[in-house]
Amino acid sequence: MPWDPSQYLKFADHRLRPAVDLLNRVNLDSPSVVYDLGAGAGNVTELLANRWPNARIIGIDDSEEMLRKAAERASNIEWEVGDIGSWQPKHPAELIFTNAALHWVTGHTNLFTRLMTAIAPASGILAVQMPRNFGALSHTSIVEAAQSGLWRSKLEPLLRPAPVEPAPFYIDVLSPLTSSLDVWETEYMQVLSGDNPIKEWTKGTWLRPLLDALEEPERTEFENSYAEIVAKAYPKQSDGTTIFPFKRMFIVATRS
Repeated sequence: MPWDPSQYLKFADHRLRPAVDLLNRVNLDSPSVVYDLGAGAGNVTELLANRWPNARIIGIDDSEEMLRKAAERASNIEWEVGDIGSWQPKHPAELIFTNAALHWVTGHTNLFTRLMTAIAPASGILAVQMPRNFGALSHTSIVEAAQSGLWRSKLEPLLRPAPVEPAPFYIDVLSPLTSSLDVWETEYMQVLSGDNPIKEWTKGTWLRPLLDALEEPERTEFENSYAEIVAKAYPKQSDGTTIFPFKRMFIVATRS
């Protein structure tokens, strides 16, 4: 789907924090090659380049719009357009780092098995962060809005079940392939500013395919319907901010 980097980066600080938390748990001194799978606008890839300035850093994403924005960030990073669902490194990878990307890909048993077998044996690491907030009102309100208007027949086929499994699923898949496996979840209590920040947040990600499927005036009417529902679900605090709890899953797996 086409991405809007400016919309996605409206909450860049909040979106970046989980990547920093994941990066802090990666114990590698001097990898020669680091892949950022699902690099997006490149702000996370830049963190990797700063952490390992002597490494070859390669950012991969299927969005040309995002990579054009990413290319503005640093000259020491390579950018490649590629389908993260089928991507495979040419040589075993010392680090595959992927932040908020793999939930867009289906078939996680095959996906995680394939990525883990692409890691260099004995010391290579797969580091993953995925949102696991799909049962929250921010996301269930999308379903409610999609099913409550004249646009239902167009949008209902685009509705997806929660794409990220509970932690035990990934432990079962990865344990036979790893010498060290760390899996945890964190719920961030994000304090957001703006008129309807939850709508603006999802408009940059999960809401986007549905908006792209509609023409005007239905597109705006659907967005307004969702905005009304989600504003009631997340009332403003007394200071005008909105608290947006957001759960994320983390995985750091070392190849056996």
